[in-house]
Amino acid sequence: MSSSTPGREPAGRPGPDGLPALPVTFRPTRTRVILLSAGVAVLATLTILAVVLPSLSPAERSSFVFTGLLGLGVMALLSRPRIDADEEGITVVNLTARRRLSWAEVLRVNLRPGDPWVHLDLADGTHLPAMGIQPGVARDKAIADARALRALADHHGSGRTAD
Repeated sequence: MSSSTPGREPAGRPGPDGLPALPVTFRPTRTRVILLSAGVAVLATLTILAVVLPSLSPAERSSFVFTGLLGLGVMALLSRPRIDADEEGITVVNLTARRRLSWAEVLRVNLRPGDPWVHLDLADGTHLPAMGIQPGVARDKAIADARALRALADHHGSGRTAD
């Protein structure tokens, strides 16, 4: 599902030409909410256990809290993917990598049945996974976001697309 940040229009809200207004951010919001909620719950549970259990030493208490923070960190990392589109191109943010692309570099936006996320076919002959659009939890929204990104790529880039 997509989300907006301050100053950004949510995906799917068309501009005057029928395209999403730029800048726009595509992000799997439901997945993000689930992951961050689970991370906070793990941290809270382990912190409460560290405080409540009387038989724990200070080092053990610290390790409980540290483990909770580690769990929250992993969940935050898994919730990081997004695609930011603006007039000049897109920024694909995956788990540990960020890549900036001009519109001309994006030849195709693909989301085929069974794909875990969108794949971009690039002008240099390579493919780039774009994890910011994932059909896992919100399939219909992911399809709409993929279509919106494809329309933007067609309008601003080379004009070639494939399913």
